[in-house]
Amino acid sequence: MLDRRTMIASAAALAASSPALGKVAKAAKAAAAPTFPQGFLWGASTAPHQIEGNNTASDLWFIENQQPTVFVAPSGDAANSLLLWEQDLDLAKGMGLNTYRFGIEWARIEPEKGLFSQAMLDHYARVIDGCRARGLAPVVTFSHFTAPRWFSAKGGWANPESASLFARFADKAARHFADRIHAAITFNEPNILLLLQNANVPPQLWDIQKLTLETAAKRLGVPRFLCANVAGKDDLPDLQRGLLAAHKAGKAAIKAAAPSLPVGFSLAMMDDQAVGQGSQRDMRRQQMYGTWLEVAKGDDFLGVQNYERALWGPQGRLPAPAGSVVNWSGSEVWAPSLAGAVRYAHAATGVPILVSEHGVGTDDDSIRAAFIPAALTHLKAAIDDGVPVLGYCHWSLIDNFEWIFGYKPKFGLASYDPVTFARTPKPSAAVLGAIARANRV
Repeated sequence: MLDRRTMIASAAALAASSPALGKVAKAAKAAAAPTFPQGFLWGASTAPHQIEGNNTASDLWFIENQQPTVFVAPSGDAANSLLLWEQDLDLAKGMGLNTYRFGIEWARIEPEKGLFSQAMLDHYARVIDGCRARGLAPVVTFSHFTAPRWFSAKGGWANPESASLFARFADKAARHFADRIHAAITFNEPNILLLLQNANVPPQLWDIQKLTLETAAKRLGVPRFLCANVAGKDDLPDLQRGLLAAHKAGKAAIKAAAPSLPVGFSLAMMDDQAVGQGSQRDMRRQQMYGTWLEVAKGDDFLGVQNYERALWGPQGRLPAPAGSVVNWSGSEVWAPSLAGAVRYAHAATGVPILVSEHGVGTDDDSIRAAFIPAALTHLKAAIDDGVPVLGYCHWSLIDNFEWIFGYKPKFGLASYDPVTFARTPKPSAAVLGAIARANRV
């Protein structure tokens, strides 16, 4: 059976061979509406641990504040968003956005096993209501890497009880406020370490991650301490099994509380491109996304999180072309990558796509300001080709704590002062805001 991609390629070849059909194709393209679909979500994304600050009951706080650790710095106060969340919502609204993707922190809601904080449930309900009051659609992530320290001290996602424990938390949260949110994301990038495994990183990175976890386990006197985004290579099979089971259980719990609420998860995806004969691209795609894409076929949508493309030759990943624009770490900044990842994600799953993260880490905001409209132009072309895209959420609303890299990478549409916590929009915020207000590039 011909898939949609084959049909598009065949039609393009036919049009090229026939002047009459070529004119028809050009006319059809010209007739595509310049605006994005009505009701398109224009947003910015954040994660609780990365902006709230002082997430002291979480697993990552525990391992950030020890030696040795894989983290270059602890999260500390972060952007103080636990207290200043209203300023964040005002910032998003002031930019001209209509959506805010944020996370609820399990470690705050259930700081000890079975001890649920009504105050924290009420806090996140206020954030949701604050979004609604400002005309921002709340897209809520239930797990953005972090978990309670007690959970990870029981083996984390390798614990046979992990799925039921997550489902219990999801049920508590969903019954408290799911009726007022726009969409739910169970897990943020549950495949992130699979990408790392395919990135040819130095073995020392895996070694220091393993040493970090072993140190935490010794401090607590437990046999295994495991986190969603910090693990050893030998932990990955257990970790993936646990996350897959927890997504299904968490989704069922959320649906039981709010049957009509759209539920999915977000996947870290590169725009993988084959170079030459015998390219490893398809094999690598299967390793990084395959199982999760199968699961997504049963969900209401799939969140795609894209930051770069990967060129795959017969021996593995190839370097970026010479002279490429690069981000803070030296990786290529290539605007068409978002559309490429979105096209593949939809072709592989058949479900609608939400761009739940997309951005660039750089101190040079002019790169971000140019990158946003360029990427969105390619995304609109994918929509015109029939890919159902629900919305676009830029990472991130504000500069934040970027996990093991600390505060060096700057992804925000706004910066903040680490002493006063005053938020200052960057020029790129106005670029995205103008597009959002007009609903067109």
